Amino acid sequence: MPESIPENSVGIVKPQCLRFDEPLELRSGKQIDSYELMIETYGELNAARSNAVLICHALSGDHHAAGYHSEDDSKPGWWDTCIGPGKPIDTNHFFVVSLNNLGGCAGSTGPSSINPATGKFYGPDFPVVTVRDWVKSQARLADRLGIAQWAAVIGGSLGGMQVMRWAISYPQRLRHAVIIAAAPKLSAQNIAFNEVARQSITADPNFHDGRYLEFGTYPKKGVMLARMVGHITYLSDSAMRDKFGKEAETPNSANISGNFGRDLRTGQLSFGLNVDFQVESYLHYQGERFSERFDANTYLLMTKALDYFDPTVDYEGSLSKAFEKSDCRFLLMSFSSDWRFPPERSREIVNALLDAGKQVSYLEIEADQGHDAFLLPVPRYMDALHTYLQRVSDEVNA
Repeated sequence: MPESIPENSVGIVKPQCLRFDEPLELRSGKQIDSYELMIETYGELNAARSNAVLICHALSGDHHAAGYHSEDDSKPGWWDTCIGPGKPIDTNHFFVVSLNNLGGCAGSTGPSSINPATGKFYGPDFPVVTVRDWVKSQARLADRLGIAQWAAVIGGSLGGMQVMRWAISYPQRLRHAVIIAAAPKLSAQNIAFNEVARQSITADPNFHDGRYLEFGTYPKKGVMLARMVGHITYLSDSAMRDKFGKEAETPNSANISGNFGRDLRTGQLSFGLNVDFQVESYLHYQGERFSERFDANTYLLMTKALDYFDPTVDYEGSLSKAFEKSDCRFLLMSFSSDWRFPPERSREIVNALLDAGKQVSYLEIEADQGHDAFLLPVPRYMDALHTYLQRVSDEVNA
């Protein structure tokens, strides 16, 4: 529990659940007849309804982006470093909307929801949703909130892919697109990582073909392993070295000292298959904690959405053609040590935007934290985002 809620926090926030009864046609050809979206909002909508900002979450994110749900919360929302009074996404000037995407497991309709047609959990019967489907549902959310145009749509990683789709599908409905640590589509290596994660889940004996909730269980070990694999890819080698001690030559003795010793849990090797190293213990902890809060079927859906994202598919394979009708200004940011979505992938997007004649700003930030840097208060990143969004605020609040 925080000793006191910081002054630059949005404070105690209450999620809202919005129901949509209009059927949603999906890219797969399937349909969801009705659904609910869980959202949070921060700040106040101005009289002109021009200062609204949409936050698009990444793979494991949800609607709780900032603030606290109660005074007993040990941690704030997942992007609290960026959202709040005086922060880069300044709630003194913006009305910020964050949602849990369709197919999620934090209150929006998804695999762990009850299927009204059967009275049972959707489980594996919940259809695969794509980034395009999410953005379509987000546009309906904007309609419900009375927001004709977003001042900015902002997202990192998979969230950045949603921002791109907004600029392509709804070019008149956003003034600025802020795309952070993203890629125009996944590399073969990234798809491979996702498939390993999916296989770890589906091979778990407690998966039960995706109907584990009907059996009162869940594939804990599979989700743990999926998260462990994913978490490794979110960190850089430098970040892991700093976190777990600098590598030295492996000593011959079981008694360890020096830098290498800081990387061991107990100071001794077990000479077995036990968890000897701090990095192993850390990954086990992260995996177990994640498995307790995140639905396995949702994880499968989210990784498929990542794999399927390719905005060029309807534009003869050309990213610049995909952006031809986009009417917003773009800010892209990448991080030097991000090997999951490295800077060259952001530069692909920048070059496509320039070829399409769009207004684009780009910043590559030196940071050692890997892909996770977009979630962290890296000073140059925070300063750049704050400066850009201050101009947006001046523009929409004039």
